[in-house]
Amino acid sequence: MAFLAPNVVHTQFGRSTHGLAQKRLGGKNCVLMRQNPYGSFFKSLTDFAKGGTVKMSMQVAEKHAVLGNPMEADFASQGLATALVGLGCFWGAERKFWEMKGVHSTAVGYSGGSNAQPSYKEVCSGATGHAEVVRIIYDPAIVSFGEILDTFWDSHDPTTLNRQGNDVGSQYRSVAYYSTPEEKAAIEDSRDRFSEVLQANGYGPVVTEVSEMPTFYFAEDYHQQYLHKNPWGYCGLGGTGLYPLVKEAAAAR
Repeated sequence: MAFLAPNVVHTQFGRSTHGLAQKRLGGKNCVLMRQNPYGSFFKSLTDFAKGGTVKMSMQVAEKHAVLGNPMEADFASQGLATALVGLGCFWGAERKFWEMKGVHSTAVGYSGGSNAQPSYKEVCSGATGHAEVVRIIYDPAIVSFGEILDTFWDSHDPTTLNRQGNDVGSQYRSVAYYSTPEEKAAIEDSRDRFSEVLQANGYGPVVTEVSEMPTFYFAEDYHQQYLHKNPWGYCGLGGTGLYPLVKEAAAAR
C-alpha cells in the first residue's frame, strides 16, 4: 500500500523510466529503479474527479519500514517537531536518526534546489542544486533539537565542501535547516563550538550551509529506510571522531 505525499507537486509528468540505468558518481551508484510511470497519474485523476487538486508527487510507503509510524501526517497536531539536515549520502544518514530515542519517523529526500519534485537521476547530475537530506519527525518531550544536532555533527565531516568520503557532488553538501530563530541560533552556536575543536585539531573551517527550511521532496520509495531493506548496502558516512570533545567542554562549563 502506498500514498502520494500531499505536500509536494510533481511538475514533470512523463519523467519516470521503465528501464534500469546506472551511473557511477563518487562512491555511490546513482540508480534509476524500475518504476510504473502511470500509477501516480491515474490516482491524481481520481482525486481530481472528486474535486481535489492534481498533484504529480513521489509515491512512498504509508508506514516507516523500521518504526512503523506514518511517513506523512499532520505531525504538528500530534505535538511532534520537524528537523531537516543533509550530511552526505542519505542512505546511512537516515539510519543515524531512526535509531535515536524519541524519533517518530524519518524520510529521505531532496531540498534546496531549483525545481519541484526532482528525480534521483536529476539530483545526481548536479544540475538541480538539491541536497540529499533527511527529514526527522521527533517528539521534543523526549529528544531535543540540540540532540538532533549532536547526531548531525557527530556523523559527518562538516569541513569538506560538497563531499563526504568517496561521495562527491553538491548533493552531498553539509546543510542544516531551521524553521525558527531559536533553531537558527542553536545551529550556529553548535557549529561555532565544533569549528573551534576541529581547527584546533588540524581541520579546516566548517562549511555547513545554514538556511531557512525549504520545501522537502520525498525521494523515491526504494531510498526510504534503505539500509534496513539492504543491510549490507553502501554507507559512505564517517565522522571526524572529535565531536565528543565539544560535549565534554560543554559539560565542564
